[in-house]
Amino acid sequence: MTLIDSRRWMAEGTALFLATAGRLTDEEYAAPSGLPGWSRRHVAAHVAANADAIGNLVHWAATGEPTPMYPSRAERDAGIERGAALPTAEIADWLRRSADALGAAMDALTEDQWRAEVVTGQGATVHATTTPWMRAREVCIHAVDLAAGVGFADLPEGFNGALCEDLRAQRGLDVLPIDLDDAPRAQIAAWLTGRPHTLAGAPELGPWL
Repeated sequence: MTLIDSRRWMAEGTALFLATAGRLTDEEYAAPSGLPGWSRRHVAAHVAANADAIGNLVHWAATGEPTPMYPSRAERDAGIERGAALPTAEIADWLRRSADALGAAMDALTEDQWRAEVVTGQGATVHATTTPWMRAREVCIHAVDLAAGVGFADLPEGFNGALCEDLRAQRGLDVLPIDLDDAPRAQIAAWLTGRPHTLAGAPELGPWL
């Protein structure tokens, strides 16, 4: 995939997530999401915090100053819980502010800075050009996880194909366990991410992201 593609998917996915979350009432925000143990408030808080965290990597690329996504996994999880307890209006404001700040920080990167190496929360060393794809996955997949009318078929054009290719590599599925030649790409993406799908005979892969 190209940087142009990943930035487009990030922008379109962000708009989709914000629009979907923006339609939720206080009561709907408190309802369960598509992720076990998380309300929609948890999903929204996670996506807002993720923009700040990826912003740390963009800062790292721009300045050369090592800036981890999160101080620790425990602090990441605690931050989500704190965020989920905020009033709905504050979560909505955080979502938009963090998304806008991340987009502006990426806009300011030079070609050389885009090639800078940063370290993800999983400890992988990647070029900064990977960060828009990291963010696109978060906003697109979690827009589905809000369980508010968005499915994988509603995600930006081309995103599911790139996601399937990425996840096949990450899951080590060089040879798929079932024939998917005629399967909808959206359903394959749902299966590979461990979300509900309609593929007959597909083995359980477990959750991802």
